[in-house]
Amino acid sequence: MEGLRAHLRLDLPGFRLDVRLDLPGEGITALFGPSGCGKTTLLRSIAGLERAARGSVSVNGLIWQDEHGFLPPHQRALGYVFQEASLFPHLSVRGNLDYGRKRVSGAMQTELDSLIDLLGIAPLLDRRPQDLSGGERQRAAIARALAVNPKLLLMDEPLAALDLRRKQEILPYLERLQRELKIPVLYVTHAPDEVTRLARHLVVLDDGKVLASGSLIDTLSRIDLPVRLGDDLGAVIEATVEDIDAHWKLAKLSFDGGSFWTRAQGLSLGTPVRVRVLARDVSIACERPAPSTIQNILPARIVALASDDAEGQALVRLQLQDTALIARVTQRSVAELGLQPGQSVWVQVKSVALA
Repeated sequence: MEGLRAHLRLDLPGFRLDVRLDLPGEGITALFGPSGCGKTTLLRSIAGLERAARGSVSVNGLIWQDEHGFLPPHQRALGYVFQEASLFPHLSVRGNLDYGRKRVSGAMQTELDSLIDLLGIAPLLDRRPQDLSGGERQRAAIARALAVNPKLLLMDEPLAALDLRRKQEILPYLERLQRELKIPVLYVTHAPDEVTRLARHLVVLDDGKVLASGSLIDTLSRIDLPVRLGDDLGAVIEATVEDIDAHWKLAKLSFDGGSFWTRAQGLSLGTPVRVRVLARDVSIACERPAPSTIQNILPARIVALASDDAEGQALVRLQLQDTALIARVTQRSVAELGLQPGQSVWVQVKSVALA
């Protein structure tokens, strides 16, 4: 069967991992949840590093473990990227890549030139790890993990040790991986911005169990999950640049259900973009609002309401045709406006950001 499938159970002192996953066969799946929820333990179990983990693991039809057998880590065609780059300090970047390639037969080796281009490390090949920035070291570590032509890439908080500048340096390369790699990638992170920018699929974990698993867009727009994102709660929308207002330096981003105006930011007509709309930037009116400085006003329908973690606050899920938005409003506003599922309303979106 195609895709990444895992049913794993592992008992540790004071903790039990018990998960069942059925994930896409390519693209980045983000594993998201609070510290101690089992994200790294799950990666280690899939890699075969937790020998006590019982169950099954298969990757695009390749069975790595089941009731009949257990492949050790070195026989599982996977790459593993950790928080720290863990490159061999006595070898150049080229030497680190060659070391990884020697682990596998020629038939399994990938085209190194395309990998070097994908991660932009050609200028780094003759340098030692200690002469690289944090972001450069991580790009070299990712290249080494991919040099063995893995069937699965595991990434355990690869940006956690980087400052904001280095993180912004490496994110575009991870976006290229998302677009061009044809294998599944499991990506552990605590950072909502990494989730919304990189992932196609999202798995929410808590206390060793899967709370939700689905496409990023559908899962982020749920308001019934006990794991929330606080001020980062919001929806992600796939849109296309439909128009550019050169005079006002604005771009019109169209999606199923409407369009947003936002800063042009060098966008080009026809470019597909991923848009993030935070719940705190969405307000609701029962009648079309009068003209104001808020440019994005759209008709919508309320489909669900839920209490927020913050006292006195409520979450409202709205549909604009097939597109979902979330609004964070006061419970007083819900009562005074009589908001309820099925009601037609107007939404005002104060801010839109490219993910």
